[in-house]
Amino acid sequence: MLKQHLQQKLLQKLSPQQIQFIKLLQVPTVALDTRIKEELEENPALEDPSLMVADEPVSEYDDLHDSPDDFDASAKEENTDEFNVDDYLQDDNQNDYSTSYNNGDDDEDKKETPIAIESTFFESLQEQLDLVPLSNNDFIVGKQIIGSLDDDGYLRRPITSMIDDLAFSQNVIVEEEDVLEMLKVIQSFDPPGIAARDLQECLTLQLKRKDASNPIIQKAIVIVENYLDEFTRKHYDKLEKSLGLNSEDLKEVINEILRLNPKPGDSNQVTTKQLQVIPDFHISNNDGVLILTLNSKNAPELRVSRSYIDMFEHYDKSAQKDKKLKEAVQFVKQKLDSAKWFIDAIKQRQQTLLKTMNAIMQYQYEYLLTGDERKMRPMILKDIADKIDMDISTVSRVANSKYVQTEFGTFLLKSFFSEAIQTESGEEVSNKEVKKILEDCISNEDKRKPLADEKLTDILKERGYNIARRTVAKYREQMNIPVARLRKEL
Repeated sequence: MLKQHLQQKLLQKLSPQQIQFIKLLQVPTVALDTRIKEELEENPALEDPSLMVADEPVSEYDDLHDSPDDFDASAKEENTDEFNVDDYLQDDNQNDYSTSYNNGDDDEDKKETPIAIESTFFESLQEQLDLVPLSNNDFIVGKQIIGSLDDDGYLRRPITSMIDDLAFSQNVIVEEEDVLEMLKVIQSFDPPGIAARDLQECLTLQLKRKDASNPIIQKAIVIVENYLDEFTRKHYDKLEKSLGLNSEDLKEVINEILRLNPKPGDSNQVTTKQLQVIPDFHISNNDGVLILTLNSKNAPELRVSRSYIDMFEHYDKSAQKDKKLKEAVQFVKQKLDSAKWFIDAIKQRQQTLLKTMNAIMQYQYEYLLTGDERKMRPMILKDIADKIDMDISTVSRVANSKYVQTEFGTFLLKSFFSEAIQTESGEEVSNKEVKKILEDCISNEDKRKPLADEKLTDILKERGYNIARRTVAKYREQMNIPVARLRKEL
């Protein structure tokens, strides 16, 4: 049975301008220039004076002010290339701001550099395979093995699956022994350890390429083949007892194993270009006074095209408006509005960035003056949001994507935020202060007897930081420091 009923819902919808501002706020400085160039290309009503020719007149449509009648005669002859409505009316939906930002290079900074011709380890293996005298079937099997390798150089695909692939895709029928024989051939290629099926086989293949008469190599092979679990867990006492070695001899064997490459495929991989970090802010110390400046790339000179404004005024005042002219008016108005929105969004972005960073700088003034992490105050997103009367999500967008350059290095704003920990005296300190103490304790420990989490907890309690052992373990893991047993050295 169908029923009708009324229901009230409170919905919050963002305007196109708000969405545009949010997207721009998240863009780092390194990508902002690219984003602006994209908008300049999409919207002819938007101009960047810095890109204009020096001797270009202020307005190309000064004759528009003479008389409306003169426009039809002169504009058709002189400005046909400058603006043709038919060329633009095909796509009115120009405001797509879902562009991916992965290249923020400025044209003036680009330099012609030679391109290094490198080959991936897949290509290198194929070249080595081409040099081996093989039957047609063996060559096809070899190519199949190389194509089945992962990026790190391991063969994780089951042999039976490769046999099926060869049968169905290549119409080549082979036995498991045939594939294993070709696998040995591939494993003899460079880099050593390639095409291994697990870490143990990878390390063994590399060791067997070394001097087999060397007793250190012999012991290393025994450890990798029979005691790899004890080795990875650093149970050195068990290894000494099982192999009949003293600590000095074991240390040599372990160092030999540590020199091996656990991911041979990565060694010849073509590395991808990393996105360059360009600071959005600069903080300088002027005789004890911190001065904050915004990177100039965040404040471009943009303006609405005078030509388009004049064009719109002329079209809008025209006495006779046919369908074509109405479309022209609508198009020009859309471009003008879009240009104004974009300029406003850029200005709002500048103001929000400065407002947020200034609040962070005032909050962490002592730390930014000295660079001493012990002077960093506990600070969460809400503290800054309340201070500048903005939403927490806005502060989060700034903190997660913006960098500041100080006298002590360049930092992501997110790194200035931390939780509070209460000392025995009742004082609230940043958990970064505790992490710094933990880091110092671990770096200065005796590596033959590293400090366990319980001992680190006791040290912190002695210094007035009453925190639980599980919290110490959490901070240690956040700093990517392994447990005491794995920090042990001979």
